Amino acid sequence: MKTKPKFSLVLQTEAADPKKAYQHFMGKLEFETDVADLLIDLKKGCEQFTIIDVRDPKSYEECHIPGAHSLPTNRINTETTPFLDKQKTLITYCWGPACNGATKAAAKFAELGFRVKELIGGLEYWRKENGEVEGSLRKEAPLYWKM
Repeated sequence: MKTKPKFSLVLQTEAADPKKAYQHFMGKLEFETDVADLLIDLKKGCEQFTIIDVRDPKSYEECHIPGAHSLPTNRINTETTPFLDKQKTLITYCWGPACNGATKAAAKFAELGFRVKELIGGLEYWRKENGEVEGSLRKEAPLYWKM
């Protein structure tokens, strides 16, 4: 016979007030987008954003989201960004959820005055959700970064 637990690990910290929770989750959406939303917008022909692959040039050459521009995180500065339209939102992506390159890139772009969102899951989840890819190796390219 199962005994009922005396306490809950989930509820050890009380859930937030609904108004506070709403503000928190809406705040997250200001900074992130997901693969499904990007796929749908691209299929609809939405041109209100620019996709930026922030991985190294070789990885970009092998496999990237169609139409994405290559601009590695460590090369983002005022000299490398004049081609970008500040009227469009930038969507940054890196390898996957274990990679913070897109987060670092988003911070740099924001500091330079760009509106920006990070693609949750990066290229890993883009590929897992059957997003099209371009490049010399396409779907045969490594799924994860290697040293």
